[in-house]
Amino acid sequence: MALASDPPKAGFRLSMLIYDTRFRAITIQIVVLLLFLAGLVWLLNNAYVNLEAKGKDFNFSFLWTRAGYDLAQTLIPYSNDDTHFRALVEGLLNTLLVSVLGCFFATILGTVIGVLRLSHNWLVARIMTVYVETFRNIPLLLWILLMGTILAETRPNPRDFRITEAMQAAGEAPKASMWFFDSVAVTNRGTNMPAPAFDNSLGVVDIGWNLPVSLNALAIIAVMSASFWGWRRLMARAKAVQEATGIRPMTWLPSLLILFAPISALLWALGFHLDYPRITKFDFTGGFQMLHSFTALLIALTLYTAAFIAEIVRAGIQAISRGQTEAAYALGLRPGRTMSLVILPQALRVIVPPLISQFLNLTKNSSLAIAVSYMDLRGTLGGITLNQTGRELECMLLMMLIYLTISLTISSLMNLYNSSIKLKER
Repeated sequence: MALASDPPKAGFRLSMLIYDTRFRAITIQIVVLLLFLAGLVWLLNNAYVNLEAKGKDFNFSFLWTRAGYDLAQTLIPYSNDDTHFRALVEGLLNTLLVSVLGCFFATILGTVIGVLRLSHNWLVARIMTVYVETFRNIPLLLWILLMGTILAETRPNPRDFRITEAMQAAGEAPKASMWFFDSVAVTNRGTNMPAPAFDNSLGVVDIGWNLPVSLNALAIIAVMSASFWGWRRLMARAKAVQEATGIRPMTWLPSLLILFAPISALLWALGFHLDYPRITKFDFTGGFQMLHSFTALLIALTLYTAAFIAEIVRAGIQAISRGQTEAAYALGLRPGRTMSLVILPQALRVIVPPLISQFLNLTKNSSLAIAVSYMDLRGTLGGITLNQTGRELECMLLMMLIYLTISLTISSLMNLYNSSIKLKER
């Protein structure tokens, strides 16, 4: 009687790395990795050889030398005696400021336009279509230059707001006048607006590296955060009572008291008031001035990106079944409430992923600020610092790393939000 036995296992052969499916995928990955590392080594060696031929080394010690140039708009104390690193930080803060505000305003404007594009009003829908097609089909750089030109060339000179004694005697009005009860003046240099001031200020504290932090601002943030937390607790309790009894308690009056009473009391205790801009012989004093370079960049980024966000919102809304709208109407919900309570919450699952790309594009497009002389990261590290120090490779690599870090941070935060609103599978 013959017994069947397993065939003897063949030993490992080099040809199995290519022809055996168990090893082929690993072989391909190792080869690709080796080729990538070889290319990277070649690039680094080529850069080293070229730097050595020009008598240059690779280091970042220039960041700690004196910058020697001024910045028109600063968010932290800065002078031309500070280092290039502090100028880098100032440029980074300016980049983050215009990017955060641009994403905020572009999202609001884009959402409104996207909803209006689906309006049953023919004229409104067509006007929104014209807006979208106009802004997204013209390069952003042209919009930035156009906004800068309009603000700089169409607004009057500061001296046009001045009233001389001769004009007062003759009863003549100045060539230009301020807006909003003589509180805002838009000149060809910038926008002068009232600045917050406190009679009973808590002072400032230096947290190191010459960074003063206003205790007034910290107190205001703390009180507003506590008020918001209390309001959320109030709304959660009202929801629990409604689910238990079917009757929702009154919340509008307690909400107003929780949100506004504490901050109003704090501002009164601090002696809060507004410091209005005042015209002098040649310029305005008091208040604070928002430069047109910042305003032009923010307006252009907002209007341009809002056109793309509007299309994303429109596509997300149209992805929701019309039966959802009809069911909401059958329950007696008005169109506005149907959109805000039924359609948009579901459309967010479709809207958020492409919205992340628009936020990243807006942040990277802010590097075009150099066109209107707005000193962002591109203008400081990638502009003046690069030209003064001659450290082209170091400045470019550092700027790329910073933009990469900002983009990955935005992407991570938005992905976390996307995960929180997506459907949970069971």
